Amino acid sequence: MATNGASCEQPQKRGTKDKPNGYFADSAVSERRQKDREERLALVLWRRPFITLHYFLLETFITLKEWTLKLWRRRGTVFLFLVLCSLFSLAYSTEGAHQKYVQYLEKRFLWCAYWVGLGILSSVGLGTGLHTFLLYLGPHIASVTLAAYECGSTDFPEPPYPDQIICPEAGGMEGSISLWSIISKVRLEACMWGAGTAIGELPPYFMARAARLSGADPDDEDYEEFEEMLGQAETAQDFVTRAKLGVQNMVQKVGFFGILACASIPNPLFDLAGITCGHFLVPFWTFFGATLIGKAIIKMHIQKLFVIITFSKHIVEQMVSLIGSLPRVGPSIQKPFSEYLEAQRSKLHHHTGEGTPASENWLSWVFEKVVLVMVCYFIFSIINSMAQSYAKRRQQSRQQRYSEEKTK
Repeated sequence: MATNGASCEQPQKRGTKDKPNGYFADSAVSERRQKDREERLALVLWRRPFITLHYFLLETFITLKEWTLKLWRRRGTVFLFLVLCSLFSLAYSTEGAHQKYVQYLEKRFLWCAYWVGLGILSSVGLGTGLHTFLLYLGPHIASVTLAAYECGSTDFPEPPYPDQIICPEAGGMEGSISLWSIISKVRLEACMWGAGTAIGELPPYFMARAARLSGADPDDEDYEEFEEMLGQAETAQDFVTRAKLGVQNMVQKVGFFGILACASIPNPLFDLAGITCGHFLVPFWTFFGATLIGKAIIKMHIQKLFVIITFSKHIVEQMVSLIGSLPRVGPSIQKPFSEYLEAQRSKLHHHTGEGTPASENWLSWVFEKVVLVMVCYFIFSIINSMAQSYAKRRQQSRQQRYSEEKTK
């Protein structure tokens, strides 16, 4: 890793900076790119809805065509995958003693795939990214924590867990719940979500690596910002640039443990670590191994501990009491919180066949609407992003034709 970094200290220089008129040529190229970028960023649903949707559909068709060609080139692997799926389908539909194992594997696979998918959506950079920890994993851990303290046990009946949490009929002893027992209960889904976030960090790494190996300019805003940052490393003054340079230096010089340190804490600049590793040709398993360990194990346990401690029984009771002590508005705000917690406790003690209380609290209604708004915004951002990708294709095609005509 250190060798790779040392051998690639200086980024590849593109353009004609060594020529007498290189400055003017680079300035013209920079101005053209800035103009094209501003034109693409103006292509959003709320400004140009019809053109945005049209470009989105065209980009979707092009992407499907590209993926179809890639799958055709790897038709041997695709055929093997289809054979395995056929064998599993046969085992799934055939009656026998093996059905309990098949159903167990199916349940575990779908559960893990669900959380891995949410983790990928959280970090892959598709559109604006979906904050799935705040919307899904965090509330799930909080629900398990509250239920564990109320039931005195984490042995929730399956089914309906994890779709619905109810207390076991045998109950549990008061005070028998420990922090470790709750951590163990949510470990699988938390680690799968963390693994998904690690997978979502791979695109910046592959993009920067491919650009460095080929010498081509990917015309990616993040990569261009990274190269500009390297160019002004000696003169950087603002805090953000110095923070980015700190991440880049740690990853480049410390290697595996530098990547591990950056991945193990909530770090909005980690995309820069992926670009740095790709640019300096860090081996794939060095980057992905450190990222996976940091995000799926270390960082995930830190986040779990924070949520579990925050939603432990005595902390929640203190928070509700604190809300009630606020002058004037305290009691009116405290009431819906108390009603919501009481409704959740009531649901935990309603077993199968007894029916579930149908009470609806405005807090749960607001949370559902917030989730809906964020998911809709995420979908809109994907449409905008894909439309802008097609606009970039058009700009590159237009520039290529102009260059060809100029050389004739």
